[in-house]
Amino acid sequence: MSKNKKKLELSAKVQSRLRMIANGSNEVNAIRSISNKCIATSNIVLEADTFKNITNQMSYQYTVSEGIEELHQLIKSPKKKVSKKTLKKKSLKQDPPNLVLANVFLELRMGSSWKNVLSEVYPNAKKAAIDKRITNVRNCANLIKATVIIDDIKNFAKSKHIISIEGSQAVLTPPLTSFALSTDKKPLGLQLKNKRIKNNAKDIIIGIIDVGGFDFSHPDFLDKSDNTRFISIWDQNGSHRPSPNVKFKDVDKNNSANFNDLDYGSVIDQKQMNEAIKASSQIGAPIHAIEPQSQKFPSSHATHVASIAAGNTGVCSNANIAGVLISLPPEDEHRSETFTDSSRISDAVDYLLNLAKLKKLPISINISLGTNGHAHDGSSAVNRWIDTQLTEEGRCLCVATGNAGQEKGLSTEDFGYVMGRIHTSGKIANKGLTTNLDWHVVGNGISDLSENELEIWYEPQDRFSVMVKPPGLDWIGPVGPQQFIENQQLEDLSFISIYNKIYHPANGNNQIAVYISPNLNIQEIVGVRAGLWKVKLIGEEIRDGSFDAWIERDDPVRRAQTFWNFPSFFSERTNVDNKSINSLACGHNVIAVGNYDVENDKVNITSSQGPSRDNRKKPEIVAPGTNIIAASGFTGADALWTSKTGTSMASPYACGVAGLLLAQHPQLTSVQIAGIMKRTSSPITGLNYDWKNDTGFGIINIEDCLEEAIKLMDHEDITAE
Repeated sequence: MSKNKKKLELSAKVQSRLRMIANGSNEVNAIRSISNKCIATSNIVLEADTFKNITNQMSYQYTVSEGIEELHQLIKSPKKKVSKKTLKKKSLKQDPPNLVLANVFLELRMGSSWKNVLSEVYPNAKKAAIDKRITNVRNCANLIKATVIIDDIKNFAKSKHIISIEGSQAVLTPPLTSFALSTDKKPLGLQLKNKRIKNNAKDIIIGIIDVGGFDFSHPDFLDKSDNTRFISIWDQNGSHRPSPNVKFKDVDKNNSANFNDLDYGSVIDQKQMNEAIKASSQIGAPIHAIEPQSQKFPSSHATHVASIAAGNTGVCSNANIAGVLISLPPEDEHRSETFTDSSRISDAVDYLLNLAKLKKLPISINISLGTNGHAHDGSSAVNRWIDTQLTEEGRCLCVATGNAGQEKGLSTEDFGYVMGRIHTSGKIANKGLTTNLDWHVVGNGISDLSENELEIWYEPQDRFSVMVKPPGLDWIGPVGPQQFIENQQLEDLSFISIYNKIYHPANGNNQIAVYISPNLNIQEIVGVRAGLWKVKLIGEEIRDGSFDAWIERDDPVRRAQTFWNFPSFFSERTNVDNKSINSLACGHNVIAVGNYDVENDKVNITSSQGPSRDNRKKPEIVAPGTNIIAASGFTGADALWTSKTGTSMASPYACGVAGLLLAQHPQLTSVQIAGIMKRTSSPITGLNYDWKNDTGFGIINIEDCLEEAIKLMDHEDITAE
C-alpha cells in the first residue's frame, strides 16, 4: 500500500480542513490562530514580541490608511535575509504540532461511550493526565464535543468507537466597530390591536447568543424598581466571575440541569448586576467597571438584539433575559488562545437550556450569528447537536438567515454584492463534460493573508474530478475521487490543499474541498495570490450530475489592530442567487428568519435566500429587520437608541414572538412554533401564500400566532356514538 493510501485510510474519519491544519507546524498554526477562529495555541509557541511583529506584518499588507509608513517602521526585519529556501514548508517530524488545540465533534458508534474511547486511545494513562490533554467535554446523543490537542486526532481516528471527527466552523460575527445611526426616537414597543391578547408574559426566558456586550443597565432592560431584567450573562471570554461549572456546582441533584465541563468564561448573575447598578451611584464608578464584560462595544450588537426581542420596548417585554457572549479574540498577544467557533455556539445553547431547566421555565433563544461551512442541509455536527436539543417541549430557537442576498451592486459605488456571491450550483450532463467556476480572491488587491475555502457537494451516485488554476499559474490536478493534495506549495510560496471525498460520514454525499493558504512563516508572511482562481469540475461517472458549492467566506471585519480580512467571492457568471442562507439556519428544528423592509413592503436586498441544499423550505418566515430602532449599548444617557439593519434584527423579533407563545403554552416545541408562524404569516403585497426563497411563507403575524396557538389546545371529540 502506498504512503498516501495509508495516510488516506488513517484519516478517512477526519474532516479535510482539520487534516490540513494538523499538517502544519507549531509556528505555522500559532500564526494561523491569529485569524483562524477554530484553533488556539499556547502562548509558549510564539513570544509576545514575535506575535506583535507578525501582526504588524499583516497590518502593513492590509492597511491603506494614514500612518502606514509609521507601521512599517515597527516591523522588525529578520536577522538573516529571507530566501525562498527559508520559506519552504518544514517537516512535521522536526516540529510535531503538539501545542495546537482544536474544538472537535466526535461521532460515536451506537453502543459506544466516551469512556470506551478514552480506554482505547489512552490505555495506560491516568485521568489527571488525560484531563490535561482533553477539556470542555460535553455530549449530546452520540456526539461528543471536546477541546483536544491536534496531535491526538490521529489516535482518535484509529478508534473503533468513532465514526467521524469534524472540526468546528468559524462563527460569522457582525462588524463590531461599524458606523451606527443614533436617534432620539424611542421605539413605541409592541402595539397589539386585539385587546383580548395581553403582552404580560413573565414566566419565560429569552436567551440571546451574541457578541459586543450586554448593557444590562440600559433603561430598556430595567423594571419599575430600576433592577435589571437580565437574570444571567455568561461571558465566554470573561475572567471576573466563576465559570458555569463552578457557579452552579451545588445545583440540586433532583434538578437535571448540567453545567459540567463548561469550564471557561465567567457568569454574572442578576444579584451581582443589580448590586453594580446601585453601587455605581454610591461610589461614583461606572456600572460596567464594577461588573465588567470582556466585550463592551459602543452601539453593541448584542444589546440591540436583546432590546428587540425582550427590551421594555421590544416584543416579549416582561420576560426574563439571559445572555451569552460568544468569545472574541482580544486585540493583544493572547488572541491566539481564543476560539470563536461553532463549538462555542453549542456550548451557549447548552448553557441557556440548562439555565431554563434550573429555573423551571420555557425558553426562546435567538442566534443572530452564523456559519457558512458544511453542506447547508442540517447535517453538520453543530446543526445535529442543536436539533437534538430542540426535540424537547418548552424550547424554541430562531436563527438569522444571514446577509448574503445581494448579487449585484445597485450603483457603481455599491459593493454589497461582494458579500452576496457565496453560492453556485449547476449540473454536469454527461461523462467527460466539464464546468468552470470563477473564484475571485481579493485581499488587499495584491495578496490575501487570510485562508480561503471552497466546498463543493455532489450526489453519491456521481464521480467528479477537480482541477484548480491559480492566477498566472498552470492547472493543478486533476484530483479524482478519494484522492487529495495536502499543503502543496505553489511557485509564489503559498499553499493549496484539495480533497475529493466520497460518502461523507455526515450525510453520505460526496464533497470536494479546496483550501488556499498563505505562507505563515515566522520570518515573513506571504499571502495568497489575489486575482481570478479557476476551478474546473470534470464528470467522470454521471448519473445525476448536480452540485452546489459555497465559499466559506472571511467577512471584512477587523481582526487585530488594523489587520482586516477581506472576502473572496464568485464572479457574476458563476454565482447562483439562491441557497445563500447561513448553514446554522439550515437545521431541521430551528426557525430561519429573513429581513422584511416594512417601509418599502419588500424583502431587504441583503437578506439571504433559501432553500437548504436538500431543498427544505428555509427561511420559514420574514420579520421586520430594516432600520430597526432599539437600545444602543454602552453609549450613555445622551444616545440611548440606534437604528440597525439586517437579519440580525429580524430574528430576535421572531424570537420574542416565540417567547409569547411559550409563555402562553409552555408545552410547545420549536417545530410546532414554526408551524404556527408559517400558518399565520401574511404574504408581501402582490405575492401569494406559496413559499418563496427570500420571503419564506411570508411576514410574521404576532396576533394571529397567539390566536392560532389557542386552537392547538382545543380538541373536539366527534366519535360516533
